[in-house]
Amino acid sequence: MKLILTQEVTGLGSSGDTVEVKGGYARNYLLPRGLAMLATRGAEKQVQSLRRARAARDVRTLEEAQAVAGRLSGLTVTLPARSGDGGRLFGRITTADVAAAVSASGGPELDRRRIELPSSIKSLGTHTVTVRVHPEVTVPVTLDVVAG
Repeated sequence: MKLILTQEVTGLGSSGDTVEVKGGYARNYLLPRGLAMLATRGAEKQVQSLRRARAARDVRTLEEAQAVAGRLSGLTVTLPARSGDGGRLFGRITTADVAAAVSASGGPELDRRRIELPSSIKSLGTHTVTVRVHPEVTVPVTLDVVAG
């Protein structure tokens, strides 16, 4: 089934890409979640606007990505979170929380969709998250979750 992605899907492509996927994957996952739309002639015009928006949002070149990676590599981010006894958090740390904490600690503005959490962060302590700055550049960032 031929689809146009409306959002970035890990392992498949980013917004504006035209992809060929199995019918069940499209009907049961991509289309109901609004991650893709059917590839039609009218949709091709929407693809152009999606690509323009993605180009404005993405890091332009590999050199810029490496500069951002350099700023992120030496950064330790402290994130205060409410916790109970034993260091368990009330709720969990999301990618939006990480993006806000990175910019608050003096790092660059990051898109939350570029941040990959290894698993749900539900406890205090030091955790490592991965930031995909560019398709060729990924940076591990140390996240220190403290009681706050």
